Amino acid sequence: MTGVWALLGALAVAGAIGVLLKAREGRISRNESVDLPAPVRDLLAPGVTLVQLSTTFCAPCRHAKVILSDLADRTDGLTHAELDVTNLPDVAAALGVMRTPTTLALTDDGTEVLRVGGVPKRDTLLAALQPHLR
Repeated sequence: MTGVWALLGALAVAGAIGVLLKAREGRISRNESVDLPAPVRDLLAPGVTLVQLSTTFCAPCRHAKVILSDLADRTDGLTHAELDVTNLPDVAAALGVMRTPTTLALTDDGTEVLRVGGVPKRDTLLAALQPHLR
């Protein structure tokens, strides 16, 4: 009987963690300014650049790429760039990235406007970016 209770407890904890992770998916946050690593600085373009940090075997990264590139194509002053950090763990660590995809919205001077962990929600992201677009 003790084993059943242990199993039920483990399932409850796993379920709670799953709900928490799902609630954080695509949430927009703001981060303190960090000194941008060179590979990220090299991607900056005039206006706002959406820098998508991805890894090789990340399925959600492909979905995020479709959303972000389409948004950039349809929005003046917005550019999308993708950086594969599979072999660049120091870049991910310097930026405080714990998961992929993570999208950073950076101005042309390197100021971080916002960041999104997971696949972004298109309309929410556009609304948050609107004050920063020229």
